[in-house]
Amino acid sequence: MIQKNKDYIDELLDMSDPRNTSNCSSEVIQYYTGRNVLITGGSGFFGILLLIERLLRCCPGIGKMYICMKGKKGKSAEERFKEHFDCVVYDRLKKEQPDFITKVIMIEADFSEANLGLSSENRKHLLDTNIIFHLAASVRFNDTIRNAVHVNVRGNKEILLFAREMPNLEAFVYTSTAFSQCVNNFIDEKYYSPPLETDKILTLLNVLDDEMLNKITPTLVGEWPNIYVYTKAIAEDTVRQYSVGLSACIIRPSIVTSTAKEPIPGWINNIYGAVGVIVGSSMGLLRTLHCIPENTAEIMPADYVIANIIVAGWAPPKESKDTLLSIDNKNLNVPETERIPIYNCVSSTQNPITWERFMKLSEKYGKRLPSTKYIWYYMLTLNRYRFMHEIYVIFLHTIPGAIFDILAFLMGRKPMLLKTYKKIHIFCDVISYFSTRQWQFRNDSVIRLWDSLNQTDREIFDFNILDLSWKEYFKNLMVGLRIYIAKDPMDNLKEGAAKLKKLKIAHYTLLTTSPILLIWVIVNIVTFIISFFK
Repeated sequence: MIQKNKDYIDELLDMSDPRNTSNCSSEVIQYYTGRNVLITGGSGFFGILLLIERLLRCCPGIGKMYICMKGKKGKSAEERFKEHFDCVVYDRLKKEQPDFITKVIMIEADFSEANLGLSSENRKHLLDTNIIFHLAASVRFNDTIRNAVHVNVRGNKEILLFAREMPNLEAFVYTSTAFSQCVNNFIDEKYYSPPLETDKILTLLNVLDDEMLNKITPTLVGEWPNIYVYTKAIAEDTVRQYSVGLSACIIRPSIVTSTAKEPIPGWINNIYGAVGVIVGSSMGLLRTLHCIPENTAEIMPADYVIANIIVAGWAPPKESKDTLLSIDNKNLNVPETERIPIYNCVSSTQNPITWERFMKLSEKYGKRLPSTKYIWYYMLTLNRYRFMHEIYVIFLHTIPGAIFDILAFLMGRKPMLLKTYKKIHIFCDVISYFSTRQWQFRNDSVIRLWDSLNQTDREIFDFNILDLSWKEYFKNLMVGLRIYIAKDPMDNLKEGAAKLKKLKIAHYTLLTTSPILLIWVIVNIVTFIISFFK
């Protein structure tokens, strides 16, 4: 089965169409040739498993690549660095450039610590950096405000200050989120006033202990839905304030989902956000979601975002530091978004897809690739009203969960379903903010960036969402979820289909008998009450 699954992955690699276009006609590739790149957040989905792979593969002439990494879960930074290149996402790179690893240098760093957790020796190593891609972030929506601010705000400030020490730095690319300004209905590619200034919130962290911070967190966060977007809103202003003398820009991706083409169609390694909704509903666990079906699902394929980030690193004006400093110091009338461009990397402006279509496509192609890991038959209701969603939760999640846990206990097994549903409900509460609201975005800067590319670069670094076929995308997405998330080999399709058929019969049998059983119970109760008063 392993071999057969590997063969299927090889087919996906072939589908991604290795470019035969001559590199000499690519302005982006020529720019990155010989330049040293620093990538923070290297262990994240964007950093280590997409940006690193894409840069090394598409820009073979790149100089050094510094990857920031920290120890985690009992493993040292060195151990994690050795392990991560075993991922299937690197198979194409290994095939095309077997010696790529000679360009990669691991730098131990921790953005939750002061001075980025960098040793003095490593700081010296990094001084020859030409381009910084700053992706390091705390992405946990329920993180403590202290840790989130340390990583997303203080870490951002410190790397910007460090970047100003680099004599040959040409570009600083910061990855934010399209929802950093979600308190606004219309989100333009411009700077907004932060909920709190960078230095003020850092001062708060210095003078207050954790108990006081936790008490005032709701007041600080205010109308922002979670700690993550709140700190990202401040971090954007940190870039505006501390990028004086740097050629910088900000990328704001929306809800990131699996890859469309590069390096493998449908690749994903997590179940966050919209992908989690698909996985939960496909497994038969998630049966209700607080969501307005006709609202736009603001999703973006991961490889489109990565291409946008790489091209943005090439795009900023490459004036000397002296020129950039003189512009800032003389306070010339240079708009901030020209000095530090912002790119709203979103789909709704050019190729929107509603939540209803999003779920219908995932259901359609999911049923064509039934997994042996399914727990129940697909049944998901998008409830626009919160109270209806809560009623559905009781009858479709809590009660069935309790029944199955009782049966598991009586059979000597560990009850787990109610615990699972508790996690699902926390996840749904986070998602509902984004699935029940509608935003309008402007992405003129992204369009202009795309228009600035020649034909060769458009083929190599495709981020034109206008040309994406959502049908084809969801076909590959469901294949990817089966292989990379469910870990279910493609040669199990017959077994999966047989299981899905049995679950369908059980599902509709239950739907038919439950009302009859409920009526029977009600009739007997009423009869008993009447007989009691006779």
